[in-house]
Amino acid sequence: MNGDEPMQEQDSREVRLSAAFVKLADTLIADYDMVDLLDTLVTECTALLDVNAGGLMIADARGELQLVASTSEQADFVEVNQLNAGAGPCLDCFATGVAVSVADINDTGDNWPAFRVAAASQGFKAMHATPMRLRGQIIGTMNLFSVRAEQISDRDITVAQALADVATIGILQERNIRDSSILTEQLERALSSRILIEQAKGVMAAASSMDMDEAFSTLRNFSRNNNISLRAVAESLVKRTLPVSTIMQDTRARAQKQHTPSGPAK
Repeated sequence: MNGDEPMQEQDSREVRLSAAFVKLADTLIADYDMVDLLDTLVTECTALLDVNAGGLMIADARGELQLVASTSEQADFVEVNQLNAGAGPCLDCFATGVAVSVADINDTGDNWPAFRVAAASQGFKAMHATPMRLRGQIIGTMNLFSVRAEQISDRDITVAQALADVATIGILQERNIRDSSILTEQLERALSSRILIEQAKGVMAAASSMDMDEAFSTLRNFSRNNNISLRAVAESLVKRTLPVSTIMQDTRARAQKQHTPSGPAK
């Protein structure tokens, strides 16, 4: 969550930022999968900004937030604890439509005690909640966590909001084009997809030496590398129509290809 950077790092960051917008826009195709969109959003933000993990909550038909994507088991734990307690910076962000930054989670006084304990137990010391909103309509929040106690930079806040806005516009535009109930249907599908993905992570972890975060990363990479939705990969794995060995072979083959030096130029 730093300020000044050398010019070369800034140039590299701009390239990665452009790539993130392109990747996010690429998910907004006809019949796009909401899980892929939200996973791309929180994954790209976590990789691009000076943070360590992220989670994403979307409101259901009753207006209650549901966790639909996260980058790690640690972020998952903190987000679920917020929802169970009914209090936390992410819920405040959703209620007000205003971003909430916490530079030092341990220095929040009497605010959000359950959130503070949960975050500390997972090693997080700072966080930033970004509203997913468009013209007064708030559909959720994107929440970024850091293991360092420091304020997120204004530039990173702007980038997080811009990426969140792209995803929000895509979701709401889809709803307006098709039917007013489409957001509810998308969320229901996203929540059922999340259950499938959790099951698939368990299958991967049980069949290998991976932990749950590594299993999810492997699933996500297989999904993107083979142009298959994350839900489809998870469902096939859970139903045993996609063997774990196929995913592992694909992962090893791509890793080997990356580390194989190319031959001399002719």
